Formats: sequence, structure tokens, C-alpha cells
Amino acid sequence: MSKSHIDVAPFRIEPRTKVDLGARPTRVKALYESKRDYKELLRDHVGRLSEIQNLLYAHDRYSLLLIFQAMDAAGKDGAIKHVMSGVNPQGCQVFSFKHPSAQELDHDFMWRTSRCLPERGRIGIFNRSYYEEVLIVRVHPEILESQKLPRETLEHEHFWRNRYRSINDLEAHLHRNGTRIVKFFLHVSEKEQRKRFLDRIDDPAKNWKFSRADVEERRYWKKYMRAYEACMTATSTSHAPWYAIPADDKKNARLIVSQVILDTLDGLHMSYPEPLVSADELQAIRRELAGDEAERRDAEPGGEDD
Repeated sequence: MSKSHIDVAPFRIEPRTKVDLGARPTRVKALYESKRDYKELLRDHVGRLSEIQNLLYAHDRYSLLLIFQAMDAAGKDGAIKHVMSGVNPQGCQVFSFKHPSAQELDHDFMWRTSRCLPERGRIGIFNRSYYEEVLIVRVHPEILESQKLPRETLEHEHFWRNRYRSINDLEAHLHRNGTRIVKFFLHVSEKEQRKRFLDRIDDPAKNWKFSRADVEERRYWKKYMRAYEACMTATSTSHAPWYAIPADDKKNARLIVSQVILDTLDGLHMSYPEPLVSADELQAIRRELAGDEAERRDAEPGGEDD
């Protein structure tokens, strides 16, 4: 085990656990001693992730889906950028899901994300996801009117329970077919979010990140917390767990997220494929190629024949 290994068990939401976000910290003791130490720890994690991603791609039996959900300014973009900085772009896909299009509204609520699931051997990242349908839509149920659902579906007494069931069924299906799913809730405090919003306003280079809607959604903070609690209580499973990551310290959050990803990939039974050419053939080809190089050098001006 690496000396930089972090115990992520305290942040995992176990199945059938009633989630109380008020009892879960938004900040924990720093896992690094200094900024330099943080950079070294993250560099170690990123390097190991790059290596194991190569194995994931070569093994070509599993895929990994990482889902990031959070309140605004919790650090999703930064976590994705820093943690995945060493991953080969050919083996990683990032999708951000915002307001659904007219075409997407003509399909079931998981259609648009299902089209973006990672292929075998690859890592897929959802920056927001189908979970918006039991988060923002639950806080603002008027959104449902635009989804053209049958009236009997909208009025069903177990509407939200049925949506959780649809999500759990999909994730179980994906797991059975080789897609490993890890879900991160970046747990930022209301106070820290306010601080980050002010920073976006005060720094001209960050003004573009800010919108009036961000502040308006703060009014629904308690409703969002209840929606997240109900969501994670209903959908954190052994095969698709949620992690509530303390996110007031961005550096800490990135180290925890990267450790969870490494632990997940390390838990897979992967190996490099058998070579298409036998060891004896490889050595024979090597000798042939080495001979070609020697002949090329001899033929160059100044070689032994001149």
C-alpha cells in the first residue's frame, strides 16, 4: 500500500443508511502537511491513476463511470480537472448535463445520459447526471410539466420512489455488464459557498462563472439538502456507492476523490492480454530489427564501408 493511501471508508455511504448531511462534515483535518506536500500526494495519485488506466484500457472488460453532484461552487470542475490531469484523453470522456433539449424531453429521463455511458476500457465522467431528476426537479417540481409524462405517472403516490427504483435498476444492470459506478457528492457548507461566490464577483477573471441563478438557488438550500439526503439514502448501493466528500477544502476533496477512484480500479481483476506473438518470435523479430538498424548505420556516410 502506498504511503499516501487515504482511508476513504468514513466518506462512503453504506447501503440502507439514512443520510443526515447535517451530521456529515464539510471539512476534515487536512490530509497534507503543506501545499508542497499536497502537490506531491496528488502527483502520486495521478501517476498511479495513469498507470492503472492503461491496464483498464488493455484489459477491455470493464468501464468506470464517475458521477459528480454538488451545489454550485462546490468544486466539481476543479476536482475533475486536477484528479484526471494524468489520464490519457483517448481513454476518458467528460460530459456536462445542463437544461435538457426539446429532443431529450421527448424521451425518458435517463435517455440523454445513457447515450454517453463509457465504452469498455474507458472512464466516463458525468458532471451532473440523471440524478438531477431527483434533485433539482424535486426542489422545483414544476419542471415535470415540461417532461410530457402521462398524468397517471405524475400523480402516482410513489413517483419519487419509482424514479429511485429506475436509477437503481439501471445501475445494477450496468454493474452486471462490467461498468463500475462511483458517485461523489461534494459536500460544501453554505458559508463556504457564499465565500466562493464573493470571490467570483471580486475576481474579474472569475466573473464568467457567476450567474444570478446561483444566488437564487441558495434560497432553496434546505430543500436541496433534504433532496440529496433522500436521494443518497435510496440509491447508495454496494455496487454503486455514494461518497459524501467534505469539500470546504478543495485540496482535501481532490485527494479523497482520487483515492476512491484508485481503490475502485485496484479492486478489479485485470491483467494485460496475452501477447499475439510468442516470446521466441518476439526475440527473433528483435534480432531482425536490430540487424536492420546495424545495416542502416553501416550504409550511412562515415560507416565502416567508407
